[in-house]
Amino acid sequence: MNKEQFWKQFPLGAHLCREPMPPMSELIHDMNILKSKGFNLVKLQEHWMYDEPTEGTYCFDKYHELITHAAKLEMGVYLGLTCEHAPNWLWQKHPNCRMEHKNGTKVMFQAQSTLPGDGKPGPCYDDPGAMADQLRFIKKVVSELGQHQNIVLWNTWQEIGYWAEWNSGDTVCYCPQTMAFYRRWLQSVYVDIDALNQHWRTRYMSFESVEADRGLANYAIPQQIFFRYFVENVQMANVLQQRYKAIKEADPFDRPVFAHKGYAEVGSGVDWVYARTQDFLGTSCYPAWRKAHRFDDFMQEKRLPRHEALLAEMWDELSYKMDYIRSASKNGAPVWAAEYQGGPINTDFSKGRVPKADDMRRWMLTTMGAGATAISFWVTRAEIMGPESNGFSLLDSEGDSTVRFEEAARIGNVLKAYPDIFALNNKPQAEVALLVDENNFQVVKSMSFNNAVQEYYLYNLRGWYKTLWGMGIACDFALGSYLDEAKVSRYKAIIVPFAIAMSDTVAMALVEYAKAGGKVIMEGSCGRLNECGYATRGEINPHIRQALDVKVLEHTLVREPNDECRWTQPERTWGEYADAGFIAGTGKMKGFSARANVFVETYQAPPQDTCFTWNENPAGICKDVGKGQMWLVGTLLGVSGTAYVNDDTSNAVKQMLAKIVGPGHDGQLLIQKRKGTNRQAWIITNPCKEAVTEKIIIPQGVRVADPLGGNVVQESGAITITVGPLDVRLLVLEQL
Repeated sequence: MNKEQFWKQFPLGAHLCREPMPPMSELIHDMNILKSKGFNLVKLQEHWMYDEPTEGTYCFDKYHELITHAAKLEMGVYLGLTCEHAPNWLWQKHPNCRMEHKNGTKVMFQAQSTLPGDGKPGPCYDDPGAMADQLRFIKKVVSELGQHQNIVLWNTWQEIGYWAEWNSGDTVCYCPQTMAFYRRWLQSVYVDIDALNQHWRTRYMSFESVEADRGLANYAIPQQIFFRYFVENVQMANVLQQRYKAIKEADPFDRPVFAHKGYAEVGSGVDWVYARTQDFLGTSCYPAWRKAHRFDDFMQEKRLPRHEALLAEMWDELSYKMDYIRSASKNGAPVWAAEYQGGPINTDFSKGRVPKADDMRRWMLTTMGAGATAISFWVTRAEIMGPESNGFSLLDSEGDSTVRFEEAARIGNVLKAYPDIFALNNKPQAEVALLVDENNFQVVKSMSFNNAVQEYYLYNLRGWYKTLWGMGIACDFALGSYLDEAKVSRYKAIIVPFAIAMSDTVAMALVEYAKAGGKVIMEGSCGRLNECGYATRGEINPHIRQALDVKVLEHTLVREPNDECRWTQPERTWGEYADAGFIAGTGKMKGFSARANVFVETYQAPPQDTCFTWNENPAGICKDVGKGQMWLVGTLLGVSGTAYVNDDTSNAVKQMLAKIVGPGHDGQLLIQKRKGTNRQAWIITNPCKEAVTEKIIIPQGVRVADPLGGNVVQESGAITITVGPLDVRLLVLEQL
């Protein structure tokens, strides 16, 4: 096995071990089991602390033995670095490599074991000595272990992030080295201090005098917004780039290099940044780890209802997050489910649901429908360590088979049979994109005076995705700073959820997109602030205001139905909230209505452009702009996708997208597609509580089969298929 042979296959893998390791005999035995079930990949996680316990002394014997055995089995190896788990001598040699919290205290935690968090936050690699030793070690690992040709890829960061708030009590890093890097970055962006002062509305005399905001509370001010942007988008990206470069310089066979996220940073642009520091990006996928959002309708029940909870695992934890990582990835790059739940979630004595065969089928096929190009399970055999012991695995603590393992292998081998479909990033570009923007994300994240704002933003975005997913409308995500990409012009509609902070650059790009023929659907508070967190006069971005010929009249918070308080903040005094209600359709939206969520905004606008009203005042605008169209709806429509769900809002969204989204399947079944050269796969989901039998139109000149053995009836131009409740079917359509 070498990289050329491996990358012609669909990668089906499982994590074998990390330190502390089980006995070698068990690892070899388990590798043999994986091979016998058709797996073609094992993941090994190395740990700097274990592998260079004293400077210049390396301990790679275990890896050599495992990699050599994998080669005998014709299996590839995916080797992950754990540089946050640094050896004790590094901290002693470079005392300034300790990260610094916002409050000025040093991070005293230096991981003595892989848990918690794979050693995060780790050393600050802005310390030049620590960085140099890290890169030297990486090159040693790659040059020595890289002689094994069956290593088929490298991973530079196990779940990218510092996680310092959780693991050491506060955000990082504010040390002198990082602050110096920050100031150099500011200078590269602004060139001279006068430009920064004009943008930030400050009066610094030099870049050396600029400080990050280090108050106890976060405020939406430039000193907070831009420093957090820097740490997440520049400083961490630099660590990724340096590791990538070191591997490329040392690898004798130039194998792919990637990193993976613990979860998609939905709403942010960092995943676009990280994807461009590596050959590609992956993510962990643990569908049964986190429950759905507390605002969701079904989360109001005393006990979690089975159907709704399992459906949320599919659309929220898997499809939503994987679609996000896929959208953030470089065009055509692999999209890896790099850590995939193999067994029950276990945290200390709290054991989660043991996945059954239907769980594995739902999870794996949903993930493939969202565009993943590989699945690597976490882990092969039950974890032995700490709070994760006896959990997560395909195999139990003892025994060589489980129902979940057999089903994962069965489905995985079917995916392996179609590498031209499933091993390539080939999910067709959607007709609709949801816009996210890093400036908006950083501003709402900094608004801690009212912590609900960030939650409104993320919840509303999630609700938009659920609305489209439930309608069978495929969607991508587009990033505000990438609106000049060629593929953006191919979207028929861009939805802009709750863009409370909008730069002129993004606003102008949206106007130009509309002028060229696109449809832009925006929500209220659009550009109420700029990217520095400062209020925009008129409470709307001036370019949006000009394009729509609109003026904001009033912005009012709205109560929830029946005076519930899922997200409503306590009134400071009487009169802060309007009663719950619906904005009423008029003009193009006559006969439709939509629930007002969180707030309602009214406008002064020409009557012919008004599409919604609130108390007889315009609350929605639809205006032709150039060859396209721009909408501004004065509330958060996405919230209704998951909270206080109602048909009125759903029908209104359908009407807004009418004549834009191409005709899809008209039924209850949801269809996602992957396209190869002469064949394609349809992943068909039944989100209902009962089995659904429907006729589905298919292209002419194809033969349809279910490679997993299910029944499908094909007739001229159509198939008839039955999908069980909350189940997923896989069909392959081959050109005759």
